[in-house]
Amino acid sequence: MSDHKDIPAATDDGYVHDFIKEHEFDGIQEFDNKLPNWWLWTLYGSIVFSLLYWIVFHTLEIGTLPRERHAAEMLAAQEAQLARAAASGLSNETFAMMAGMAPRVAEGRAIFVQYCVQCHLDDGRGSVGPNLTDRFWVHGCEPMAMYKVVSDGVAAKGMPAWLNQLGPSRVQAVVAYMLTIQGTDVPGKPAEGEPCTFDPAAP
Repeated sequence: MSDHKDIPAATDDGYVHDFIKEHEFDGIQEFDNKLPNWWLWTLYGSIVFSLLYWIVFHTLEIGTLPRERHAAEMLAAQEAQLARAAASGLSNETFAMMAGMAPRVAEGRAIFVQYCVQCHLDDGRGSVGPNLTDRFWVHGCEPMAMYKVVSDGVAAKGMPAWLNQLGPSRVQAVVAYMLTIQGTDVPGKPAEGEPCTFDPAAP
């Protein structure tokens, strides 16, 4: 038995009418229309494109994904902005910008884990040195104060000067990382010093 039946229609205009299928759902019948060629080629083209896209970007990893290009462009823009700010000298705002740059923060963390864990532990909760994650600071919580302490050290407290050993760029990266853990309040050494009133988001 055929699944179609002809639709009664006039034929004097030479028009060949579509078929309507036999099945019915809630009184609704379905035309057996052939989809337009442009629609079918769009569908087939989308399937081919998606397969090629998956192979190139995810299987062979030949190309650069759009989100990766976007991230690279954003990082380049941040680096340019940071360079313009640094040209006029370091400031709290300069370090706040560094703290928003993932590669700079990752570099700072790697340096911190290598050189600072003996006194502050790898998460900054403190052992010999103070807890760097709470809201109390012995020598000031502003980025420039942090930079001075890391660069010049505090001989009376046993804090070595790192500027000559690490160089300015790596010291800056460490400070950028410290800003990201500041205020995270990791349980550790009891608070020391004065409460921090610096707001990095303030203009």
